Amino acid sequence: MRKSGPPKGLVSYLVLELLAEQPRYGYEILKEIESLSGGHWEPSYGSVYPILYKFEEEGYAERLEVEDEPDRKYFELTDAGREELLVKREEVGQTGEDLFDVILGFYHMFAVLGTDERFEVQNPDEGEGWRFDEAFSSWIVEQVVRHHEYYYSDFERIEDTPEEFAARMGLDGDD
Repeated sequence: MRKSGPPKGLVSYLVLELLAEQPRYGYEILKEIESLSGGHWEPSYGSVYPILYKFEEEGYAERLEVEDEPDRKYFELTDAGREELLVKREEVGQTGEDLFDVILGFYHMFAVLGTDERFEVQNPDEGEGWRFDEAFSSWIVEQVVRHHEYYYSDFERIEDTPEEFAARMGLDGDD
């Protein structure tokens, strides 16, 4: 179980990957990450800019002066940054369970707010906005299926119980 937020190292990994493509400035990086998430997540300025300055300090990136944009601080990846990127790719490759916990944890909260009698969420009137209810839950699941089919292949239901899936995939079983 994760405490909160994206897996540790994810934002710094994304910054390195984006700098490996081309020199960028902080706001551009924020907007590119937002775009990569389909518009659903943008890390804070307070996470991206310190990463850029840390990378500069550690020699992973260097600041570029762009003549026609003197007020923007562009950063470019160095050779040391490319080496660090290889390390980060391996680290982030180990964070699948953390992302799973974030995704499923927030979906559980959505469902709980719509079904648990202890909570008295005041939904907007039907047709007036997002609601914590079965129709919106179904829509969320439909969007996940559509994303799966876009990025991978046709969605097929997995009949395994969580324990069976964990055993089949070599997981520790408490997912």
